[in-house]
Amino acid sequence: MYQYIGLDVSLKDTAISIRQDGKRIWRGKSPSDPKLLAQLIRKHAPNARRVVFETGPLSTWFYHALTAEGMPAICIEARHAQKVLDETLNKTDANDTDGLAQLAETGFYKAVRVKAFDSMLTRTLVAARNQLLSISTQLSNQIRGLMKTFGLIISNGRGRVFDGNVRELLDGNEGLAKIILPLLDAWRDIRKRAAELDRRLLAVARESQTTQLLMTIPGIGAVTAVSYVAAIEDPENFKTSRSVGARLGLTRRRYQSGEVDYDGHISRRGDNHLRGLLYEAATVVLTRTNSKSESRLKSWGLKLRERLGFKRAAVAVARKLAVIMHSMLKTGEVFNPLAGATA
Repeated sequence: MYQYIGLDVSLKDTAISIRQDGKRIWRGKSPSDPKLLAQLIRKHAPNARRVVFETGPLSTWFYHALTAEGMPAICIEARHAQKVLDETLNKTDANDTDGLAQLAETGFYKAVRVKAFDSMLTRTLVAARNQLLSISTQLSNQIRGLMKTFGLIISNGRGRVFDGNVRELLDGNEGLAKIILPLLDAWRDIRKRAAELDRRLLAVARESQTTQLLMTIPGIGAVTAVSYVAAIEDPENFKTSRSVGARLGLTRRRYQSGEVDYDGHISRRGDNHLRGLLYEAATVVLTRTNSKSESRLKSWGLKLRERLGFKRAAVAVARKLAVIMHSMLKTGEVFNPLAGATA
């Protein structure tokens, strides 16, 4: 007899429900520790066939830790599971766990591919770098805004130029300097930490042959290439290159019901950050004018811009870039400017 387990994971505790032959045979709670959970599952479900839980902040850790304990862990799409769980009259952790156990038993769920820890480490590096850059920009804007109140307009400039302009304007204004200089010191320190992560990111890009391969495309830099490789992991995860664009939310939504059938805006599903990076790369492809940037992909995008406008053309080129990059990872070939638009 096989048992089917549902886990409702939270930061502190995890609710557990075990079913067998269409009936619940045990239900309880445990601290959110995969090792303790594995011990409970072995005790109450010696022939566990599926251990199901939803996507969430702890899902990557839970999946790999439970798998290491020999558990048949399955992470399922939370949005799909929620539509089933919302049918219960009272929403409780226990009821949600029972619902997940039922999904595990019936097989009525959509499994999610959980990323490897190496890929998550790379994504964390990119996210941390972006967060520091965002904080740096916020601080510099805050400094500019506070000093404008006193008629001190900071000239355009970045880095040391900005630092020097601020200190020059504060010279002789001790009261304001006591307020602004701590912000300026924090801004400078954050930029220093961001630069350290920049160097680490470039080192990761140099060490990866696949990243170097993707950087042969005009407009694709180290951040975009590293982020793409971390998101895709193995190109065999996608049956066709065209499906990558849909996975990243770069294809249009469609609604069809009876006589109603229309397309909407892009779905914006999936990795928001990578989608933004591809859009920026598409912008570079469409606006860069040197000889190295010329390709059929660019010509195709420029024709779209004339007909649909810049933003729609950039989205189309971003989707095409996602497809081309996946094809390059599968074949191991460098970017071919003459074949870019038809990849």
